[in-house]
Amino acid sequence: MSIIDLGELRHTSDPDPLPRPPRADGRPVRCALVLLLVLATLAAAAAPPRRDVVTLPAQLAADTLLDGDLFVVLDPNPAQPTQRRMTVFRLPGGKAVWQTRVPVEGRSWGITSVAGMLLVTVYESNMPGQGTLSVAFDRETGAYRWQQPGSPIELADGTVLLQSGGEDEPVGLRAVDPCCGTVRWQSRATTGYTVFHEVGHGVDRMVVVPVDGPVEVRDAATGAVLARGDLRPPGGGPLGLVQVVNHLVLVIGEAPATITVYGLDRLDRRWSGTAGRIDFVQDCGPVLCLQTRFNGLRALDLATGQMRWRSDRWRWVFRYGDRLMASRANSSGSALEQLVVLDPLTGRELAELGRWELAQSGFGSPLVGVRRHPDGGLLVARLDARTGEARMLDVLPDAAGNCQASVGRLLCQRVDGSYRLFLMPD
Repeated sequence: MSIIDLGELRHTSDPDPLPRPPRADGRPVRCALVLLLVLATLAAAAAPPRRDVVTLPAQLAADTLLDGDLFVVLDPNPAQPTQRRMTVFRLPGGKAVWQTRVPVEGRSWGITSVAGMLLVTVYESNMPGQGTLSVAFDRETGAYRWQQPGSPIELADGTVLLQSGGEDEPVGLRAVDPCCGTVRWQSRATTGYTVFHEVGHGVDRMVVVPVDGPVEVRDAATGAVLARGDLRPPGGGPLGLVQVVNHLVLVIGEAPATITVYGLDRLDRRWSGTAGRIDFVQDCGPVLCLQTRFNGLRALDLATGQMRWRSDRWRWVFRYGDRLMASRANSSGSALEQLVVLDPLTGRELAELGRWELAQSGFGSPLVGVRRHPDGGLLVARLDARTGEARMLDVLPDAAGNCQASVGRLLCQRVDGSYRLFLMPD
């Protein structure tokens, strides 16, 4: 911006014009400062947001876990893929704090964080007779602590429940102290299966469903039997599928097609009704969401079983706060989903959030959506079910996918397998 001095307008007929006031000292300096301030403001407005970015090395076939201020990478050995090396990075700086070799081999892996321990689970162990095996390492130091058969489930009191067997093998349960693997209680292996009731970060109740015999509700912390009952239909016949949803035990029968609901603590019968084929039942807050292959989604009143609403528009639905997030049934087979916000009591559509792929997120983490940007990289947005808004955060130029979100942080994989850590605004 330039300033042009046009001088002063004078009336030529004025016989005694007033003297011109002196020009203030420093005016050119002030004009230059104003010009610099304007240019700086325009430059700041046009500049892209500053990103705090950290690169974390990982292979394409690595298993990873974002756990608070740690990022855990389980890399395969290029010469022997059944062997793994675990490296832990401290966030947000990305410093490698420890590394260790996992002392078992296998083909399928997983990482769980429980009560100060990192558990590495081998689901297809190469050790004869071991089956699924979990190995515990100290979260802060990487020191080896213990290993035991079974896959881990975190309990509400901080105990680790190890479940072994399944499919054609008897199922065994063992609750252990995470610090040292000391067994607190265990049950003998039985045929059948177990379903769990989660509260916040862990499980507080278990429902043991044997092939024959009564169903048992157990306290997960102690293994004590809280309730026992024969839930088979009158006159005998198969029990059906048992699920635990929202402090209720659901028995879904196929012949005839029925759903019967019991209280979790005492197995007291609440209500029963006919149903078409049910693929799964979802916790939708004040209602039960029944997803059926031919009849779409039905929402039933928790207390009475009466249908509150139904729709064939939604591919899937899940509870998020006091709202429901749903995906349109006509969404393509890609990872992108057309996301909407629903009122759980009426099924009314409250907001349209657009097409997004949801980043993995833990309990209490924000809901983050990503999608490919036309110019490359990933567009990132925070999805707010309460306000019904998708708030754009950034475009990550070299991110490819496999994103994991936590409070204030987003990790996304690059095409070479490494990860980039982006600090997200509040």
